[in-house]
Amino acid sequence: MTIDAAFFDKLSRLRLAMGHKASMNLTGNRKSVQKGSSMEFSDFREYMPGDDIRRIDWNAYGRLDRFYVKEYMEEKEAVVSILIDTSASMDYGANKKSDLACLLAAAFAYLGINNMDRVWLYDMQKMQSPFSASGGKRALSQITTWLEQLSFDGIVAIDEVIRQLPAKGPGITILISDFLQESLLDHTQETLGKLLRFLDYRKQKAILLQVLAAEELSVELTGTRNLIDMENQSTLRLTLDTKSIQAYEKALQEFLTQIGSISAKTGAFHAVCSTKTDIYQLIFQDLKGLYDI
Repeated sequence: MTIDAAFFDKLSRLRLAMGHKASMNLTGNRKSVQKGSSMEFSDFREYMPGDDIRRIDWNAYGRLDRFYVKEYMEEKEAVVSILIDTSASMDYGANKKSDLACLLAAAFAYLGINNMDRVWLYDMQKMQSPFSASGGKRALSQITTWLEQLSFDGIVAIDEVIRQLPAKGPGITILISDFLQESLLDHTQETLGKLLRFLDYRKQKAILLQVLAAEELSVELTGTRNLIDMENQSTLRLTLDTKSIQAYEKALQEFLTQIGSISAKTGAFHAVCSTKTDIYQLIFQDLKGLYDI
């Protein structure tokens, strides 16, 4: 992790926008559908025995000769779930996708805890052993320690992983992955559509951060090469010429366009995060649509 203190200081001014209002019995900075005791005014209602008399609106009484009390929005703690793809394909690139994935996870975990949200970090290969982060800025060192011990190998089936996500109430679910798996590549609309509809059913605002290496976005290799699948170790001998590179880039663009289209239709947020892009550019410019302040 190479992000400096100035980065987190700038990050502390932001807050993730919620797609569904929080409704958990925890205190935080989110506005709940329940009525409570924060200072943000919500509505009036007629006085009932047992109501706090300090909430009586005397101006309304003077005009209407009836007692009305003020209601306020209750502030609740939201749940932010961050799922990190730890498959072998993420350990690729001169600037590794896994490194960028961890930087993004650290940034959004910090955003959550800084706003008093409950943050859960998941290794997609160990969904039953999440890391819970809370307690404000003090938890940042624990988050970075947890991220640094992640091992990127093996295979992850994202569509199956999402089904293992515990139901913790309305919140935000952030998926950090290259999304380069067969079920998504071959059946993008069907597989991803079901995944995003499931998250919406769970009242989750879905955020898809698609991490890709610069080498994947712009192929510069030429000649005949033996390509090895990092996850299943299968090999493919391929001649990389202008025609084959153009075919690859076209297929990749179609794949990215499909993910973006399906995300938009289901109310999810999708962004391609390249390892060649500066982290400040990514967080504060490319992903600025995620924040409400």
